[in-house]
Amino acid sequence: MKKKVTVFAPASIANLGCGFDVIGLALDEVGDVLEISASDGDGISIVNETNIPLPTDTELNVITPVVRKFLEMISEKAKIKVRIIRKISPGSGIGSSAASSAAAAFGMNQLYDCPLSEEDVVLCAMEGENLASGGYHADNAAPAVMGGIVLIRGYEPLDLIKLPVPGNFYCSVAHPHIMVSTKEARSILPREISLHDAVRQWGNVGGMVSGLYSGDMALVGRAMKDLVAEPYRKQFIPGFDDLRTRVMDAGALAMNIAGSGPSVFALADSYRTAVLTEKIMKEHFASTGCETYAIKITNRGARVL
Repeated sequence: MKKKVTVFAPASIANLGCGFDVIGLALDEVGDVLEISASDGDGISIVNETNIPLPTDTELNVITPVVRKFLEMISEKAKIKVRIIRKISPGSGIGSSAASSAAAAFGMNQLYDCPLSEEDVVLCAMEGENLASGGYHADNAAPAVMGGIVLIRGYEPLDLIKLPVPGNFYCSVAHPHIMVSTKEARSILPREISLHDAVRQWGNVGGMVSGLYSGDMALVGRAMKDLVAEPYRKQFIPGFDDLRTRVMDAGALAMNIAGSGPSVFALADSYRTAVLTEKIMKEHFASTGCETYAIKITNRGARVL
């Protein structure tokens, strides 16, 4: 067992339009950094060294249930100290809770010389997601651990499939400075949808997977449509429909809400288009302020620094 480890886990985009709770991708250039150390004893302490406000009660931090789950799975007891060195803003829509959860799960596994499989590390990370949103979902946690694009084929048991990343897969992301609670964004969704909408959504998921395997980015763009969550969640994002029109006119293949929002992302098949749509997004959210990124999607996930 190591005494200390420093790890990074990336931000992520969940759903990718049609894949509500079952598809997500990692954003390698932004994420959380944790330092985790272990000593004899029992208990968990968390020190936030960032300027991002986080719960001062350890029991309310998503890292805590992740660490407990890991120690339970390997039947160990230890005194764990976690230093949060870098943090994505909560409520950003780019997997803030998942980045912390994934970093904690991955870091604990590295600290103990990797007794768990990658899939079991994701299971640990899902404990943090449950605390954050009231549900065990892996569409942010899986790509944050594994990198790239991940399909969750099933949850009972967890069945993860890493999808291919086309060589010309770029996206621009905007994180406006407004907060959307994941729990609130889930609570407004209907419990049932029509058969007509379900059939269209299934077709889009199949089209997206097919497009990723064939490298057909135009097909991925056509399939990246959400009939389940977006109609309800876009109310939290000022001028969503107008922004989509502008980025599509600029050459984007698709634009959707990142997870529960308020972040939005646009798909592009060239870096030039991604940079152009990033600029449009930044202009659109000028009144609120925002962070923006133009990123080439890669297969990199959580890793030791």
